[in-house]
Amino acid sequence: MQRCVNVIGVDMSAFSPAPLLDPTVLVGDTVRRALVDAGLAAGDVGTVFAASGLMETGALQRALELTGLGPVPLRHLAADSCSLLHQACQAIEAGQAECILLLGVQDALATLPDLDSTLGQLATAAREYMVRYRTRRETFAMVAVKARQHALCNSEAVFRQELSLDQVLEAPVIAGPLTHPQFAWPTCGVAAVLLCSREFARRRASGPGVRIIAQARVTPQQVSLGAGLAFSAIGYEVNVAAAQDLYEQAGWGPQDVGVCELHDSSTLAELLLYEALGFCAEGSAEKLVEDGDNTYGGNLVVNPSGGLLSLGRAPSAGGLAQCIELVRHLRGRAGQRQVANANIALQHQVGTDGTVVATLYQRE
Repeated sequence: MQRCVNVIGVDMSAFSPAPLLDPTVLVGDTVRRALVDAGLAAGDVGTVFAASGLMETGALQRALELTGLGPVPLRHLAADSCSLLHQACQAIEAGQAECILLLGVQDALATLPDLDSTLGQLATAAREYMVRYRTRRETFAMVAVKARQHALCNSEAVFRQELSLDQVLEAPVIAGPLTHPQFAWPTCGVAAVLLCSREFARRRASGPGVRIIAQARVTPQQVSLGAGLAFSAIGYEVNVAAAQDLYEQAGWGPQDVGVCELHDSSTLAELLLYEALGFCAEGSAEKLVEDGDNTYGGNLVVNPSGGLLSLGRAPSAGGLAQCIELVRHLRGRAGQRQVANANIALQHQVGTDGTVVATLYQRE
């Protein structure tokens, strides 16, 4: 990376299973808290990068005026926070900005594209994985149980009710063998992150520092997909390529990661990502789950927030929510969810077009 990028302030709302009634007020409150967290005034922010569901640029501008950010240039990007973090990092690396506010607003429930086709692919991939590696359906369900256990301590999560293994297995089947609690369902919320150059952070930051040490972005068009494999249809090779690029840039490996927030759109997706991101060898994700190496007390804590399975699927805000969770752990401010001795954290996002952005953070 050309210039170091630091995360200097974060905040988010609680996520909701319904559309936001008053997004303008919620945006103003969230941004103000992020500024306080950073120890900054509105005048310190050079530009705003925003992603939103239905909220138009004019409405976003009015919401920002409540915080004193009305005159600040606003770049309203596509309704997907996956590109938001990447583009802002590029701007700071290139010296085009010193301090950027990232704002994600999911004010309306997202529509899941081609749901029938997507569910069919997931069902096929899950059954293929089970046959290939003799994996039990209970393994997929254990991922959902873990997500709910993590979410018990997260007041910002939507789905916080603890579930037993039997409850997950006996829930309505959505894409056999996967049941209803094994999918991330649409939700709404607001998230704000302040990024800055390392020089700006040294001058202005008052709290524990967190810096971005590497970032990789890979599109489906950049990789060769495995012919005839169901895993390829749900982006497995894209995730592998992003992880490899990320580790090569950073000079770190998956064994160095202590906490991870990954795109668990389903329990199958999470299971495959354990392997794609290098946390275990291909075909050994079941052992990782059985050994508890994806939760507290194991080698790695995956989705301490509860992940998308518990916060829900909010494309405009979910990626920033992942960033916020990891920054809290690296600062030692995650409360009951705190991962002990968190030093290196990995964020994995998937955009609505299948683009993967993977980011490594380090405690300063």
